[in-house]
Amino acid sequence: MFDTMTFTKAGAAVCAALLIFLFSNWAAEALYHTDVAEAHGDEGEDHGPTQGYVIASLEGDAGGEAEEEVEVSFEEVFAAADAGAGERVFNKCKSCHKLDGSNGTGPHLDGVVGREVAAVDGFGYSDAMTAVEGAWTPEELNAFLENPRQDISGTKMSFAGLKDIEDRANLIAYLQEQ
Repeated sequence: MFDTMTFTKAGAAVCAALLIFLFSNWAAEALYHTDVAEAHGDEGEDHGPTQGYVIASLEGDAGGEAEEEVEVSFEEVFAAADAGAGERVFNKCKSCHKLDGSNGTGPHLDGVVGREVAAVDGFGYSDAMTAVEGAWTPEELNAFLENPRQDISGTKMSFAGLKDIEDRANLIAYLQEQ
């Protein structure tokens, strides 16, 4: 039933299937190559992906001009902040920070608004954080929470940040109540 010829045919079928897979992968890579810099002959320059075509919008004016984004100051957003919504945003912080006075991976955050930077006893702050002078005002917290590693270069905090200004304002309002 199983002789040498059967094993040879089965081996050849597996090899043929692998070759077909490799050649189709090579052809697909050649057809749908996504490296923009190499595709346009700009070696070493990273231009990022380019838009192939513009999708017309049915909304807006007929001129096709994009609406300008209105810049709202943090003070205005913070004045209308909702601490209840900030409690939901704090769920992103719970894995490292606590509000009961005990430290976790990060220092506890009860009373953080108005507290001196790097002032929690018993917590091992980074050198960059201990070098910061001043207190955690709502404005300072806003800048830090937007992008911690950019605001204080060398911080141990690995959180990417909160991009939405309303989320930051709501979170700071919630922390201010604690």
